[in-house]
Amino acid sequence: MRIAVLGGGLSPERDVSKKSASLIANALLSKGHEVAVIDLYDGTSEDPESLYRKGTENPYSFDIPEEEPDLEKLIAENGGRREWVGPGVIELCKSADCVFIGLHGSYGENGQIQSVLDSYNIKHTGCNYLGCAIAMDKAVSKALVAGAGLRTAQWFTKDPDSITPQEIMNKIGLPCVVKPIGTGSSCGVSVVKHEDELPKAIKYAAKYGQLILTEHYISGREITISILGDRALPVTEIIPHEGFYDYKNKYQSGLTTHVCPANLTEAETARAQELALRIFRILRMSSYGRIDMIYAEQEGKFYFIEANNLPGMTNTSLLPEAAAAVGIKYEDLCEQIALECLK
Repeated sequence: MRIAVLGGGLSPERDVSKKSASLIANALLSKGHEVAVIDLYDGTSEDPESLYRKGTENPYSFDIPEEEPDLEKLIAENGGRREWVGPGVIELCKSADCVFIGLHGSYGENGQIQSVLDSYNIKHTGCNYLGCAIAMDKAVSKALVAGAGLRTAQWFTKDPDSITPQEIMNKIGLPCVVKPIGTGSSCGVSVVKHEDELPKAIKYAAKYGQLILTEHYISGREITISILGDRALPVTEIIPHEGFYDYKNKYQSGLTTHVCPANLTEAETARAQELALRIFRILRMSSYGRIDMIYAEQEGKFYFIEANNLPGMTNTSLLPEAAAAVGIKYEDLCEQIALECLK
């Protein structure tokens, strides 16, 4: 099968995506597929036929820097171009049997690239545009989950130009979490424990140009449940060695411990998996994804945090680890996801 892997893009998570895309491509090459990787923003001037690789002699590679990419610098280096679909991208996608979306963050996860591909009748992996749009909007997804009678932290959203520390103190209090409504990889996210930290947290979230969501900080064990098809994979507990599960702790090896399967009772595991599958369906997600929760162990309650419709596929990512726990090798996982889009 011919597979085009989309990575990069004009997103704060472009570096994570480039790492995912390179690993996905190598996995698919090892399964005997023809594979071409392209950066959604950079694009290409080359003929699509020249971009496909076969075999494993010339693998793709990319290492994630510790810091988020400077998107304004990238735009300046491209003559100020802000069009997020680069030259030659659609032509390559048309030449493929399937497009594996290895993107993360805006454009990749908010339904926009899915809509573009659908308009050309190009088959692609993951959720459709509606499921992506719903899951990516943290405020919408929390409202739907809460409306279904499930637990999620108390929250409110506000325009970055009008939100104030005093409003956060009045409505949510401390500790709290301040974040943009539509980023992943913890970009723009701050855990605030002291009032004098609020201005910095607001400024950090505001730089992404989105509504800001502020929610009550739920103390407990951070867990995530990966979904593959209609199956909930083993629960994973996430234990950062320092601070919270931020961008650096997510993508630099050795900074976070993942325990999979998590040290939960059979009953607790079943509850978490059942909740994850229910939320997955409430948010109109499909194919594969991940549901993040906090387990407030003393209360015996699970709280929905957010959903991820294009989970990371790096060597430190949670979905591949959960799949491995039930005997699904990384190469087989990537191929299974790719083949799903042809059904």
